[in-house]
Amino acid sequence: MSMACIYGDVMKIDTTGASEKTAKQDKLTVQGVAASRKMAEHDLANMNKYKQLIIKVGRAQQMDPSVIAGIISRESRAGTQLKDGWGDHGNGYGLMQVDKRHHTPAKPWDGEPHLTQGTQILIGKINEIKKKFPSWPKEHQFKGGISAYNAGAGNVRSYDRMDIGTTGDDYANDVVARAQWFKTNGY
Repeated sequence: MSMACIYGDVMKIDTTGASEKTAKQDKLTVQGVAASRKMAEHDLANMNKYKQLIIKVGRAQQMDPSVIAGIISRESRAGTQLKDGWGDHGNGYGLMQVDKRHHTPAKPWDGEPHLTQGTQILIGKINEIKKKFPSWPKEHQFKGGISAYNAGAGNVRSYDRMDIGTTGDDYANDVVARAQWFKTNGY
């Protein structure tokens, strides 16, 4: 079910995966890509409830569904960490944790309008990074946009250190590693 993503190929993005801090969420003894894969695997059963919707939104927005799944896994553990759709101390809404301080979250929290909004926010961030770093290869801009989804384009100052200042200092690396796992598992 592979589809071309106009923003780049997630399988070509280098990643160090989850930090020790992020891996501790699941009490994992591993960190890095292995930890990201384990967390993605842990979220798969719940993610599959949303799979058709993720693929539909991915197609419509020309975004790789595995990247949407990677963000959902990281942000809400496929919805399992939310209370009535809310997370992040009541600031983040939905599977993709749209921040109410910056956006009017689309409802319902697990519906197509929400996934479309979250994906469009991600695309906006990728485009900001493209403008900021026009000489970066496509995959670097894609990864930078994923980092900016968490901490804003202003936080992305260099390719190697883009995750410093993101939650767990590993956001894009963790999301990319999870997305790569979802891609090889049907997304």
